[in-house]
Amino acid sequence: MNAGPPGPVRTLRPARTTATRQKLFDASMELIGERGAAGVTVDEIAAAAGVSKGTVYYNFGSKSELIAQLLRHGVDILKARLQEAPGQEAAAQGAATAASGDPLLAMEAMIGQALDFMSEYPSFARLWVSENWRTPSEWQGTFAVLRGELLAVIGEAVERVAQAYAVDSTVPRGSLETAIFGACFVVGLDRQTYHPERTRDQSVAAIMAFMRGYVLQQPGPRG
Repeated sequence: MNAGPPGPVRTLRPARTTATRQKLFDASMELIGERGAAGVTVDEIAAAAGVSKGTVYYNFGSKSELIAQLLRHGVDILKARLQEAPGQEAAAQGAATAASGDPLLAMEAMIGQALDFMSEYPSFARLWVSENWRTPSEWQGTFAVLRGELLAVIGEAVERVAQAYAVDSTVPRGSLETAIFGACFVVGLDRQTYHPERTRDQSVAAIMAFMRGYVLQQPGPRG
C-alpha cells in the first residue's frame, strides 16, 4: 500500500528556557509512555510538568507542535551522547592506531550510549517505535528529518571503521546503518520489557555483531 508523501517538516520554535523544555519533556514522556500520544491532553502535560497550559501554548502553539518539539529535544539529547561517546573524538581525528582511537571500539561505546539513553528515556523510545512507521502520521516529516540526523551520526562512525579496517564491500551501507539504528531501539526496549536479566554489555555485544560481521577478520586496525 502506498503511504503517500511524507508529512510537512515542522518549523519548531524554541522553548522559553531549557529548564521548561526539559520539564515538559520529562512529564510528556511519562504520560505518553502510559497512554500514547493520542491519549494525553495539554492540560495533563502542563499539570504534570508544573507549568500553566498557557506556558505550553506559548512555547509550542499546539499539542501537535509540542510532540514535534519533544521529538526534537529527545533526538538532540541522543545525538549529543552518541557524538560524545568515549573514543569518538579520537576516532574522528584519525587516531586509529591507538586503542582510544580505534573506531570499532568507539562504535561500541556509541552503542552503549544509545542503550543508556533508552534506559533513561524508555517512553521516548516507545514513542519513536510506535509512531515512526505509522502511516499516515502528522509527524512523518519531523520523523524523516530526525531519523536522517541520527543515521548520519551512525554513518560517520561506520565510515571511520571502513577507513581503518578491511570491510565487506557487499554489505550495503545504508542498510547497515539502519540495522544498527533499529537494533538500538528494539534491543533496548526488549531488554527493559522482557529480559531485564540481560546486561547492558550483553545487549551492546548483540548489536555489535552487525559491525563484527562487517569487518573482515584481521589482527587489528590499519596503521
